[in-house]
Amino acid sequence: MKKLLSVTFFTGLLTLSRMMAGFLVSKAIAVYTGTAGMALLGQAQNLITMLNGIVNAPTSSAVVRYTSEYCDKGFAACSPWWRASGQWVILFCVSLIPTGVILSKYISLWLFETPDYNWLVCVIFIVLPFSAVSTLINSVINGQQQYKKYIALGIVSLIISTVVMLALILWWGINGALIAAAIQSALIGVVMFVICIRQPWMKINLWWGKVGTEHRLKIGSYILMAIASAISMPLALIAIRKIIIVNVGWDAAGQWQAVWKISEVYLSVITMALGIYFLPQLSKLKNYVDIRNEINKTALIIVPVVILMALCVYFLRDLAITVLFTESFRNARDLFGIQLIGDVLKISSWLYAYPMISRGATKWFVGSEIVFSISLVVMTAIFVPEFKTDGANIAYMINYAVYFIFVFTAMKHILRDKKGPYESA
Repeated sequence: MKKLLSVTFFTGLLTLSRMMAGFLVSKAIAVYTGTAGMALLGQAQNLITMLNGIVNAPTSSAVVRYTSEYCDKGFAACSPWWRASGQWVILFCVSLIPTGVILSKYISLWLFETPDYNWLVCVIFIVLPFSAVSTLINSVINGQQQYKKYIALGIVSLIISTVVMLALILWWGINGALIAAAIQSALIGVVMFVICIRQPWMKINLWWGKVGTEHRLKIGSYILMAIASAISMPLALIAIRKIIIVNVGWDAAGQWQAVWKISEVYLSVITMALGIYFLPQLSKLKNYVDIRNEINKTALIIVPVVILMALCVYFLRDLAITVLFTESFRNARDLFGIQLIGDVLKISSWLYAYPMISRGATKWFVGSEIVFSISLVVMTAIFVPEFKTDGANIAYMINYAVYFIFVFTAMKHILRDKKGPYESA
């Protein structure tokens, strides 16, 4: 647990840097675009998250897992997994980029209710390969459990990308904010590539060459999980925002987006620590009892921390709105209570859902992602007409309460479905 606390501390530094950067960017967006602009940006960010999730699917959890498992045997043992992930990325980019450019006007109309942002859609698709580079480098470093290097690279790339984003917002207003959101991950990828190009694991022969079918298929199972996660929740958020817009208006959607953004920022302290420490740690454990005990021990630390953070956010919400946004966002203060309860349930459920990722339980993960994303949208459609914007937060809280019950009770069955030493003895 000392290691987890250490990782949490260092990821906290990175997250603090991200929070400060996020504060600056959010303030600039709020001042220059207002609540409607915040909602517009939210739509763009969900498309970016979805596409990045697809193209990064071969480079995230799978690379972390197999790098963690094989790095003790040398980089040559990791090489087949890296090559397989790279080949999948190339396939996705070759398929997605031309399709996105051709359909850019239709995507813009669906997302923004106008075809005028087709240029933005084109930019989002074209920079996808650079985003994949960012995730791939991060995953290799994470798999080697080089936490300090991971944090240092994150901070350096964050500073550079934030300066560029602020400049774009100040120069071009809402269009600058949209461009900044589109290129942020790509810019980080370029910075990381330049910094890491002399690393011993960056040799071209480790990344290019023949790959066995087994490696492609095993990476492929993680791709299905990553794509399910990348598509289901961003699509759900787009749908939720549209439901709020139809029933309450663009201003209310901007208020909801502001609260959601604050949740994302403070929860990133925890989610980053789990991604850096928890996933490689679970990947090394083989016995069901060991996995369960590791999760329970981690939950005893993480859950109280999340509750404390949520309470701090709640009591400081007025200050947060003043610092991060403008007076036009003041009504968002009434949306925090239920949202923060949902945040606690979300992190608690994720702790018990991680075995699905660490052991590649594809059917369970994909099925649960799809089902619970749909249920979130359905409940939002039921509650928003009755409770207005609060309805979206009520749906969020109930959805993660049910998800927690599901993953907590199903974990033993999930692990038993995987062939291997998961006996409960």
